[in-house]
Amino acid sequence: MVAVALRRAILQGVNGTLLVLLLASASAVAAAVGALPLLGRPRPPRAWLGWANAVAAGTMLGASYVLTSVVNESWPLAVGAALGVLFTHWTHAVSGTDSLELNRLEGGDPTYGYRIFMVGMLHSGTEGVAIGAAFATDLGFGTFLALAIAVHNVAEATILVSVLRAQGLLLHQGAGLAVAANVSQVLMAVVTFAVLDAAPAIVPWAAGFAMGGMVNLVLVELLPESYRESGRTSIAVVSVLALATVLLIRGALT
Repeated sequence: MVAVALRRAILQGVNGTLLVLLLASASAVAAAVGALPLLGRPRPPRAWLGWANAVAAGTMLGASYVLTSVVNESWPLAVGAALGVLFTHWTHAVSGTDSLELNRLEGGDPTYGYRIFMVGMLHSGTEGVAIGAAFATDLGFGTFLALAIAVHNVAEATILVSVLRAQGLLLHQGAGLAVAANVSQVLMAVVTFAVLDAAPAIVPWAAGFAMGGMVNLVLVELLPESYRESGRTSIAVVSVLALATVLLIRGALT
């Protein structure tokens, strides 16, 4: 039904790029919801941070799988994935965040909050490429992936707001910065869609790039940070449930 409504909107004159802009923006704004579990809690239980990371990891893995499952060209997909991994490592190295300890609620230098915010912006850029690539393959699929990334944004925002509050910010300030950290997601979604709409032959490369970047973030950052905060069994359960939910919803819509 969603795909039919979106196609009808396009036929009635709604610009595809504008549609990507609106839905990617909605996914970014959804991050503000991540501040709600912290109402009345100056500092959340450590386990919450681990579970939030696990939800973010599971939804990102699910998004990576469904994105690449619609691409039939394995060679460009594999090369794109390798480029995504390399690019992710390079951006973290250049920004000086490659060895940054995440999710710290105490100690650290005065710039820690700003550097964590930068990490969030780097993450969301890759997610924007995924959204743009999904919309380039199908409008309904793009909508689904934007919603999946929105859930991921909520979970990540809970962590980011917790860290920023520990640095002295108020709850609404942390929520605002959690949304702002996803500006790169919106920009990359629009740019990726526009490029792929003009050159559809490179869709497999872009899908692989997004998949490689997102899986790298899950394995290198999200899951290791989860294990520091909660038991491995609970992290595995939450991650698998989040992954399965994404796959089940995708299966129900196809």
